[in-house]
Amino acid sequence: MHGVKRVIHHLSQVKTHASFGRVKALTGPLAHVVGLEEDALQGALCEIVPKSHPPILAEIVGFSGNTALAMPYEAGEGVGPNCVVRLKAPTLAIYPHESWLGRVVNAHATPLDRQGPIAHGMRAYPTRASPLPAHRRGLVKERLGLGVRAIDTFMTCCKGQRMGIFAGSGVGKSSLLSQIARFTQADVIVIGLIGERGREVREFIDEQLGPEGMKKCVVVVATSDETALTRRQAAYTTVTIADFFRDEGKEVLCLMDSVTRFAMALREIGLAAGEPPASKGYTPSVFAELPRLLERTGPGLEDREGSITGLFTVLVEGDDHNEPISDAVRGILDGHIVLDRVIAQRGRFPAIHVPKSLSRMVPGCLSPAEREIVVKARSLLSAYDEMEDLIRLGAYKRGTSADVDEAMRFYPALEAFLAQELHDQSEMGESFMNLATLLDGKGK
Repeated sequence: MHGVKRVIHHLSQVKTHASFGRVKALTGPLAHVVGLEEDALQGALCEIVPKSHPPILAEIVGFSGNTALAMPYEAGEGVGPNCVVRLKAPTLAIYPHESWLGRVVNAHATPLDRQGPIAHGMRAYPTRASPLPAHRRGLVKERLGLGVRAIDTFMTCCKGQRMGIFAGSGVGKSSLLSQIARFTQADVIVIGLIGERGREVREFIDEQLGPEGMKKCVVVVATSDETALTRRQAAYTTVTIADFFRDEGKEVLCLMDSVTRFAMALREIGLAAGEPPASKGYTPSVFAELPRLLERTGPGLEDREGSITGLFTVLVEGDDHNEPISDAVRGILDGHIVLDRVIAQRGRFPAIHVPKSLSRMVPGCLSPAEREIVVKARSLLSAYDEMEDLIRLGAYKRGTSADVDEAMRFYPALEAFLAQELHDQSEMGESFMNLATLLDGKGK
């Protein structure tokens, strides 16, 4: 009976007439459309029909009086005044399927890997869905090994946690993500490459991930040359695919590179739609949309299996970790991993700056013995970090501070512990044992 009622409800939502409008004017990427004022809603999909080109998919991004502002998902070649505009759907939805594992798709879940068409599931997942209700969510679960000993020991991640990887360009964010994708203990990995350089996409998939890494991955790609709408949509598609596998009871790891380029796409859309610029040109809607995206990851419903652990890279402009997007994202997530350019220039990978990085699940997720080990190692690294410039210049004299002397003794061994080759895997329990042995060995 309930199934019949559901079918009747869906049938009642089916439109019995088509809605058409026309392009009145063009302003940059925006098409001003008249004639859709009765049916068009914010976020609705429409189709612009150029006079001598194939139809172009567009989205209603705002209104000016009774004029709808439509932005195309691709270059609007051939669009001009009086072009026909047809309303298509109230929102964009995809139909994820388990067979998507190992595939590379675009922002609209169309395959890019030349492996043939993909299967579609029975259930529609709107890409702009709301996060799960906070009061119905479960708690963050047990620890999740990521295969990187610096993270597993000092910034231990738990299932359903969300963390940010903060770094400037060229410091190793993408390489670190590929290492995590290969060695994590999660059931499924969904990777969103948002605004990536076209050259780096194949390198990331073929060389850094490789066939073994791709087996339990779905990769969503939107390169930097694609429109702002497409780059924004790729981020929504990434978390929507993660939603599907979470609903299937899987432990999902959602990796997104990068949130900053998602925010830049939002800024471009907002400015084109007439929003006033705020901090560093970012529009107010950017800071409203960031939590809507990031909050979709996290623990699943309390009475069901499955969760989404999120790792989001943040491209720190000018190595300023207090720039608007970094500051906003850091306040939303459950921890941050800071990659340091100076460490990367010294040749250590991953270039994680441990004293500046933290996980908000630590120390709660550690045993008393593990907690003691981590506190001791952090204090040594912090003491050395504070005096590093003087030590390297030879201005520090041994005997001035017992804490710094001890840190200098342990520092080479700790540096060796933090370093890890890209294709080396580390197991969490073994990493804690090795760190304990290092501290018991007086740094030798």
